[in-house]
Amino acid sequence: MGRNIHDIFVIGGGINGCGIARDAVGRGYSVALAEMNDFASGTSSGATKLIHGGLRYLEHYEFRLVRESLMEREILWAMAPHIIWPLRFVLPYHKGGIRPAWLIRLGLFLYDHLGGRKLLPPTSVLDMRRDPAGKPLKALFSKAFEYSDGWVDDARMVVLNARDAADKGALVMPRTKVVSARRENGLWHIETTDTVSGRTDSYQARMLVNAAGPWVDHVIRSAFGQNEAHHVRLVQGSHIVVKKKFDDVRAYFFQNPDNRIIFAIPYEGDFTLIGTTDRDYTADPRDVRISEEETVYLCNAASEYFKEPVRPEDIVWTYSAVRPLYDDGASKAQEATRDYVLKLEGEGDAAPLLNVFGGKLTTYRRLSEHALEKIGAAIGAKGAPWTAKSHLPGGDFPVRGYEAQVDKLRRRYSFLADPLARRLVRRYGTKAELLLGNASGIDDLGRLFGGDLYEAEVTYLVEHEWARHAEDVLWRRTKDGLRLSKEQAKSLEEYMAAMPAMAG
Repeated sequence: MGRNIHDIFVIGGGINGCGIARDAVGRGYSVALAEMNDFASGTSSGATKLIHGGLRYLEHYEFRLVRESLMEREILWAMAPHIIWPLRFVLPYHKGGIRPAWLIRLGLFLYDHLGGRKLLPPTSVLDMRRDPAGKPLKALFSKAFEYSDGWVDDARMVVLNARDAADKGALVMPRTKVVSARRENGLWHIETTDTVSGRTDSYQARMLVNAAGPWVDHVIRSAFGQNEAHHVRLVQGSHIVVKKKFDDVRAYFFQNPDNRIIFAIPYEGDFTLIGTTDRDYTADPRDVRISEEETVYLCNAASEYFKEPVRPEDIVWTYSAVRPLYDDGASKAQEATRDYVLKLEGEGDAAPLLNVFGGKLTTYRRLSEHALEKIGAAIGAKGAPWTAKSHLPGGDFPVRGYEAQVDKLRRRYSFLADPLARRLVRRYGTKAELLLGNASGIDDLGRLFGGDLYEAEVTYLVEHEWARHAEDVLWRRTKDGLRLSKEQAKSLEEYMAAMPAMAG
């Protein structure tokens, strides 16, 4: 059946689609968004999970992208201090290495001064023979540079953008596939299918935004019937997670002999995240998996630095995703631009279409603002930019207020163990109190599924964050999959199958 005419219909529930929907509805546009799977089920949950300027992009002269990224770090940190926080990176150096010391110093000087850094500390030089950061590394590395960037829970950033868009009035529809979109009488007529129930629906919109990530060309070909869509270069990035390799809270930036870099990052308290790879990908993005070649590459690259080698048998989890880079004709996957490109189509009375190519987590907010500039030019401007001073749900506390927020939660819920209180604030910020409600003891949180995942948290994720399956909870809304056994995960799936889908 037909629906009211929306100003904007967004295809894609990754960071770009959810960011555009949130920005647009906050300016007064009527917005609908359809995602064929769960939010952040593709590229947006497969990142290295950094809010960073992209130090290595300086080598490819992407100064605009780096400057914009550096400026965004502290803006995003203030927007969501529960899921984003500063992280110091240690870049080990030895004489005769891949890049000379003067080049690294120059890059870090630009890094410190290009993007209006205010709160993050500047670059420093470390004596690795004395600094604790040198302890897990080979003695070859006697010197290092230390600089600032940020960490983000990538999948949570996506779902919080979707949640805020819905709270502001957007129609947000996960597990809804757009099967066709056609222009008629100055409007887009969009047909969708609910991938769970099979129900079909139709919508009308004045403008369509294609933010389908790796599937952006597929949408152009299948939904719009344009067979000559070849705008995206798919590049696979894979990561491995191993048991904790070092106790330091800082991360490492490793330079490889092939001129590529990898990170080794403290992860979820008990683990180390190592990645990423960069290689062209031509298969279906739904089938992306880490290859044996990539696994060996990451283990060998990290082992060049750590005293204790990283072996395939040390791996407890892997993840892999496909980055939809704009195809600029670069010869190597790692040289393809990480910048985003927005292409507006539709002349005269034809309903406009905005295709979104590329992008990265750090610049999603600015990408959204630039998209709204094009949307305003196409269908009329509404409202002014507003997201720079906003908060994502749960992030309405001071940028350096995480510890105080943990203390506040533990004062109200004295039965919470410190690790659980910390995890709840990291995931939900001020919304942790909504999750816990009137609980006066640990038994009030209901069934324990494993680790410290209780029924109350699962219920919250179903009711407020569109979680429907165990995978949604264990690997996107949280990372509790690292702590639950296969039997416990199966038990959670059975429990959730009996629950009604409630988020809206």
